Amino acid sequence: MMKSSNDPYLQGEGIKLISYCPLCNTQYNPLSARILDEREDAHLVHIKCKSCNSSIVALVLNGAIGISSVGLITDLTSDDVLKFKDGEEVTSNDVLDLHLELSNGQLLEHILKLNK
Repeated sequence: MMKSSNDPYLQGEGIKLISYCPLCNTQYNPLSARILDEREDAHLVHIKCKSCNSSIVALVLNGAIGISSVGLITDLTSDDVLKFKDGEEVTSNDVLDLHLELSNGQLLEHILKLNK
């Protein structure tokens, strides 16, 4: 569910947790935050830095002990996040299978043939 950045929760304490770009230290405009999803007391937020064009995806939680957030720097757009957020989980077996394919060179060879 997408919500407007006019959500009073994010205009208050929630957005203050994500006030500055972690790469260039430019202050974010709180109105540029895009709420991508909301569940109970949690908001999934995407913010793009106007200065360095990096983005941050953060989960802002309003819990019993107060407001907290967990964020990561990304090059994903908000549309990319929406596309992948409910996708299938990548398992450790998926990673191991990819590693095996890459280490024997057949996958790379196959990809190069497709691109010719």
